Amino acid sequence: MSNHKIRVLLVDDHPLVLEGISARLEGEPSLEVVGMANNGQQALEKSAALNPDVVLMDISMPVMNGFEAAEQFRSEQPEVKVLILSMHDDREYIVKLIQCGAAGYVLKDVSSSELITAIETVFSGGSYFSSGASQALFSQFQQDQAANKESEQEPLTGREKDVLKLVAEGNSNKEIARTLDISVRTVETHRQNIKSKLDIHTAAGLTRYAIDNQLVD
Repeated sequence: MSNHKIRVLLVDDHPLVLEGISARLEGEPSLEVVGMANNGQQALEKSAALNPDVVLMDISMPVMNGFEAAEQFRSEQPEVKVLILSMHDDREYIVKLIQCGAAGYVLKDVSSSELITAIETVFSGGSYFSSGASQALFSQFQQDQAANKESEQEPLTGREKDVLKLVAEGNSNKEIARTLDISVRTVETHRQNIKSKLDIHTAAGLTRYAIDNQLVD
């Protein structure tokens, strides 16, 4: 780090929280807390007057919340880095704050040393997400990947496979309906869904798929 102290503006609607954060940062040679604000609107006003490098800001606040304030900082004071400090580990919150221009997202249970690292990182032009915030983002990504993989491996439901097997064996819609004890209209719906999912639109193509996937001999 250079000799320049990182000027930090703290923003939270709870005075005790502000005092606690200030105490955690006090004495750190690379930082200087230049002011405090109780809501987003006040943060914008104080930032214009105090010229902080980093705004360490909560989300849930009266008058103007963190989402609105982050957007305003991006459009009106783009040189200021916004670092969110929140108790919320909700993926939607994190993604929305990133979209609003926040440079990082840190949960309030982090250590003082990690909080300082986060401030230094965003000041230097990087992004910082605490482990809890990263986990919230990555866990959803893993779920999406697993769902996509499962969808790719098993594109058809069990009933759709039953219908496809009977189609490949040369049965008519009426014969399939009778065999499976369902209506002809339901069979037609299943056939359309099968064609759409597999992107196969001929009887010969469906039969080949059924053979390749060992649904029929």
